[in-house]
Amino acid sequence: MHATLPLLVRTDFPAIRRHAVTTVQANLGYACNQTCLHCHVNAGPTRTESMSAGTIEQLLAFVAASGADTLDLTGGAPELNPHFRSLVARARDAGVRVIDRCNLTILEEPGHEDLAQFLAGRGVEIVASLPCYTEELVDRQRGKGVYDRSVRGIRRLNALGYGRAGTGLVLNLVYNPQGASLPPPQEQLEADYKRILGERFGIAFNGLFTLANMPIQRFGSTLVSKGQFNEYMLLLRTAHRDENVDGVMCRSLVSVDWQGYLYDCDFNQMLGLPLQVPGKSRPHLKDTLGRDFDGNPIVVRDHCYGCTAGQGSSCGGAIG
Repeated sequence: MHATLPLLVRTDFPAIRRHAVTTVQANLGYACNQTCLHCHVNAGPTRTESMSAGTIEQLLAFVAASGADTLDLTGGAPELNPHFRSLVARARDAGVRVIDRCNLTILEEPGHEDLAQFLAGRGVEIVASLPCYTEELVDRQRGKGVYDRSVRGIRRLNALGYGRAGTGLVLNLVYNPQGASLPPPQEQLEADYKRILGERFGIAFNGLFTLANMPIQRFGSTLVSKGQFNEYMLLLRTAHRDENVDGVMCRSLVSVDWQGYLYDCDFNQMLGLPLQVPGKSRPHLKDTLGRDFDGNPIVVRDHCYGCTAGQGSSCGGAIG
C-alpha cells in the first residue's frame, strides 16, 4: 500500500483552532466484515485490532469529564468489538447520545442477529453506509451482494421504527463518490435516495450524509496506483471554500483510536498525526482526563481540503 502522508505534509491550509468538545468519536477496532474500496481505515476481515475493556473504561471516564454530549462509535465495524454492547448501554444510561456507524450487513452476521433490536431498545442513532441507490455501484464499491444485504438491513431497522416519524429512532444514510470526484449536492441527492428507495423497497430514513473520499489509506493508495493522486488533490484545493472552515468537525470533536490515543479527527488518526497537547507528544485518554482543549491548534495537512471542498464534508454530511 502506498503511504500518502509524505504527499500531504506541505500545505497552505488555513490555521484553525479548537472549540469546546461536544463529540467524542471512538474507533473500536479495524475488524470489519467488508473490504470497501473507499475505506480510509483499511479495515477488513483480517484485521485484529480491538479496543480493550480497560481502554473502554478510560473512554467512558473521558467522555464524562469532557462534558461531551455525543459518543460516536466507528471502526471497522464497531459492533465486532466484544465490549460494544456494554459500552453503548453504559453511555446511554449516563444520558449520552450514542451514534453507531453501521455498515448494515453486520445485522446479518452470525451472533449479531439481535443487534438491530438492541440498538433500537437503547435508542442508538444509526449512521449507515449506502454509497448509492443502485445495486451495481454499491456492489462495485463494497463487494458482491452487499446491496441486497444492506436493503434487508434497512428494512429490518424500519420495522423497528428507525427512520419513521414519531419514533425518535434516527437512521441516516451515507453516500460516498465512486472515485476521484466530489459528492453532488446533498439536498437533491437525498431527495433522489428517498424517492427511489421508497418506490422500490418501501424504505424510509431521516437524512443523507454526503461524504468526500479522503486521499489516505486504501483510497489514497488507489489514487497513487492509478496516477490520479495529484489530480484529485488539485480538485480538492480548487474547490476549497473559506466559509466551510468554520464548520469543520475537528473544531468540536476529539477522535480516539483503539488504543486510546487522541487525534483531531479520524483522518488524522489514520495518518498518525496526534492531537497537540503541551508536554505530550502522543496524548492518551489517561493523560488528558478533564483537560480543556478549547483554543488548541488543530493539526492540518493537505488532506484537510477534503473537508472544505465544494459543499464541505464532515461526519454529519455537507457543511454548507
